[in-house]
Amino acid sequence: MTLEAFADTIIPGEQRWPGDRAVPGAATGGGAVTSGALDLLVSEEGGMAGTLDTLALGLDDHATDYAERTGLTLDPAVPPFVALSFEHRTTLTAELTARDSPDQELWVALAMFSVMAWDTGAAEHTVDAIAAGHPGLTQIGFAPPDADGLWRFPDFSYGRVLAPSHPHTTPTGDPA
Repeated sequence: MTLEAFADTIIPGEQRWPGDRAVPGAATGGGAVTSGALDLLVSEEGGMAGTLDTLALGLDDHATDYAERTGLTLDPAVPPFVALSFEHRTTLTAELTARDSPDQELWVALAMFSVMAWDTGAAEHTVDAIAAGHPGLTQIGFAPPDADGLWRFPDFSYGRVLAPSHPHTTPTGDPA
């Protein structure tokens, strides 16, 4: 729940069910959690699975310290970071990721998984993510592939050709 709450703080979304404490519904549509942030974190490719328990404990320790500093009473029924309101999670996350935070690189790296899950659909194959209506890819208007599952871009992203193709490039775009 703590890692879900952190991911939702980075890219907020709507509650998955009434009473969802990790995702309090600070935004409409799907956020990092429904975009697969936790799946990406626990994946072998993510390389963070072995540190997740420690990261969650660290977030909860910081939340407890934050609550003591600000005079908040935390609900003991949920982990401390989850017990914070969205506004307080946001404030604490800003502190943790601030330039002068001693562990800034750690928390920014964790935050990047939320961003990657949302804006790239990195937890699953892109074609599958688009077919399933992935919230981030849908929101940013990521173009679906052609009928054969491949992407082709007939228009140049800058509106003009930036460089000519190598003369030995095959018709399928592979270098010779």
